[in-house]
Amino acid sequence: MKKYLSFFRLRFTMGLQYRTAALAGMVTQFAWGFLEIMVFQAFYKAEPEAFPMTMSATASYIWMQQAFLALFATWMMENNIFDTIVSGNIAYSLCRPVRIYNMWFSQSTATRVSRAVLRCFPILIVAVFLPENYRMAKPASPWHFGWFVITLVLGLLVTVAFSMLIYVFTFFTVSPQGVRIVFTSMVDFFAGAVIPLPFFPADWQRVLELLPFASMQNVPLRIYSGSMSGAEMEKAVVMQLVWLAVLVTFGSWLSRMAEKKVTIQGG
Repeated sequence: MKKYLSFFRLRFTMGLQYRTAALAGMVTQFAWGFLEIMVFQAFYKAEPEAFPMTMSATASYIWMQQAFLALFATWMMENNIFDTIVSGNIAYSLCRPVRIYNMWFSQSTATRVSRAVLRCFPILIVAVFLPENYRMAKPASPWHFGWFVITLVLGLLVTVAFSMLIYVFTFFTVSPQGVRIVFTSMVDFFAGAVIPLPFFPADWQRVLELLPFASMQNVPLRIYSGSMSGAEMEKAVVMQLVWLAVLVTFGSWLSRMAEKKVTIQGG
C-alpha cells in the first residue's frame, strides 16, 4: 500500500504544476456553466411546475458539476497509459514489483484530484456571489453536506474504477480510440453530465439509477442540491459501494488476464 500512496503523492504533486491549463479550463467551465443555466431558465420560465428540480437546485447542480468536472469526466483520461500500452512500453511496468491495476488506479485518482483542487475553489467562490438567478445555493442542510462529501469521494472512486476498464480493454484492441469514444459518450449521457437524471422520464430514471453511471456525479450533486434525501439517498450510497466493489473486482481480474496474454513486438 505504501508504494501506491507514493505513486499518488508524486502524480498529485506533478498535477498541481499545471496552473495555466487549470486557468484556461476554468474560463471554459464558467462559459459552459452560464450557457447551461440560461438554457434551463428558458424552459423554467415557460412551465416551471413541470420540472422535478427547482431552478436554484438546478443552478447548484450545474456549478458543482463544473467545479468538480475533473473528478467525474471520463474523457479526462491518462493519455500516457494508452501510449504505454500501444507503444509496448508496458513491458517496463510489467517488470516492476507492483500491480499495474493498483498503480494506474492511484495515479488516475491523483491526477483527477489535483485538477479538481486547482479549479474547484475559484469556481465555487465566484458561483456563490453571482446574481440570484445564477447563484449556487448553500447545501440543503449540514446533514446533506456531510453525505455530499462522502458520496463525492465514492463517486470519484467509481469513476476511476470505470475508467480503469477502458484502459484494460485497450490491451485487447488495436487502437484505444473506439473504446474511448463509445464509453465516454455513454457515461456523459447516462451519468447526468448532459441532463440531470431527475429530468429523464420516471421509467428511464428507475433503470438508470441501477447502472454504475448514476453512482458517479449524479449522487453527490443531487444530495448537495437537496434533490435527493432520506431513503433515496441511503439507497444511492449503497449502490455506489456495490458498483465500486464490482468494478474494482472485475477490473483487477481483467487486468491480470490481460497481463498474461499481452504481446509486445511479436513476443
